Amino acid sequence: MINFIEQQSVENWRITDDGVMGGKSKGRFVFKQGTGTFLGKISLDNNGGFSSVFTEIEPLVQGIKTVTIDLEGDGLIYQLRMVVNFNGFRLSYKHIVKTVAGQRGKFTFTLADFQASFRGRLIDNAPVLKSEDIREVGFLVTRKTTGAFSLSVFSLSF
Repeated sequence: MINFIEQQSVENWRITDDGVMGGKSKGRFVFKQGTGTFLGKISLDNNGGFSSVFTEIEPLVQGIKTVTIDLEGDGLIYQLRMVVNFNGFRLSYKHIVKTVAGQRGKFTFTLADFQASFRGRLIDNAPVLKSEDIREVGFLVTRKTTGAFSLSVFSLSF
């Protein structure tokens, strides 16, 4: 389980913005009162439009079937992402999380329902996501308009 009771747990999260491709979006991850908040601003300058945050996790046991997140969003759609190493590549599996502005909720997703993607493209022939293969977890937000985003995460458990 990932919770945000200790500052140390937040310091292990890293941001990847669209700046890796020339964009100008800026995300950050802050810790406050037992909550990790992923926030920032999406910019469309220089073909930008996304921000993401990830953390490495301890290896999971084999056979876990679901992940549950407790969060509060801003009305935007986010991706919950699980990262595996597949044939030497960093491959992400994603699941859509639709938030309602100012409303906290718990969401449970089946790992088998996550879609494999690499650099934004779906990988149809990828194997089904297995708990024991997951190395990182994170969130990604993308927008077609410039603007702020904020996603508060209270816990994430398998």
